[in-house]
Amino acid sequence: MRKKIILTVLATAMLAFVDLSEAQQPAKVPRIGYLSTNGDPSNPPPFVDAFRQGLRDLGYVEGKNILVEYRYAEGKLERVPGLVTELVQLNVDALVLGTQTAIRAATKATKTIPIVMVTNSDPVATGIVDSLARPGGNITGLSTLSRDLSGKRLELFKEMVPGISRVGVLWHADGATAALSLKEYQTAAPALKIQLQSLELRGASPDLDGAFKAATKGRVSALITDRAPVFNRYAKRIADLAIENRLPSMYSGNEYVEAGGLASYATNNADQYRRAAIYVDKILKGAKPADLPVEQPTKFEFVINLKTAKGIGLTIPPNVLARADRVIR
Repeated sequence: MRKKIILTVLATAMLAFVDLSEAQQPAKVPRIGYLSTNGDPSNPPPFVDAFRQGLRDLGYVEGKNILVEYRYAEGKLERVPGLVTELVQLNVDALVLGTQTAIRAATKATKTIPIVMVTNSDPVATGIVDSLARPGGNITGLSTLSRDLSGKRLELFKEMVPGISRVGVLWHADGATAALSLKEYQTAAPALKIQLQSLELRGASPDLDGAFKAATKGRVSALITDRAPVFNRYAKRIADLAIENRLPSMYSGNEYVEAGGLASYATNNADQYRRAAIYVDKILKGAKPADLPVEQPTKFEFVINLKTAKGIGLTIPPNVLARADRVIR
């Protein structure tokens, strides 16, 4: 009897020890891989801050209950596939990616790590997902579809600068969907009686000066800059060149207007990256990317830089100015 009591006490003590040791083991801290095409650790682009804010809004504290592995391509698209591979090899719990180049590299590198994308292309048309409602596979996220706004962007541009008849389109031919973007502008232009001049650029260090010389030679009266990851690092340079050449300029991202461009009509991209954190949170809590619908924007921002307008001698019609969601003075 005594032996039985001793065995029972020992068994109870052992179970208590096991329960205590399990309770004392720290919970696994999830690790996220975030790839930015531009910037560097000492000067991250604004979208990084937006994503961080999204995490904070959800109660995450970096270094405490979440870890984020940041990688920066510094505007060099050729580095993107290698950086994606590096993050995949770390076996992160999710990837956050914002360019077609990075997304395609990730879909080739892993079929298991969840991918949260923020893309300005149609992910169905480009073959990234099966459908917006049921993405399938290991990828979901947000599609800003800003390039589908090409016609509206041209229409606003014509209202803002009634005299424009020939518009230069600054685009980067190395982009995965750049040709599609140019085609959308070409499709919309005739109805507005606008002629387009293609200002094609290539490489990690595009010849912006050469493009503006071509625009002057082609007698363009205004400029549209297509969204391209490479252009992000040159936003201020593009805006400055447009001002120097007294060209009204329209963009597909409000960050260009903040850098000195004239106007933009697009989604709020910072908000999209904040919302990307919501997808990360859902995935960390057990949701499967295949079951999370790809989100599309419901609100678009029309932003005007009135200081730039005055600098190039342009008076924005009052009715157009009144429609702006934000005016930079």
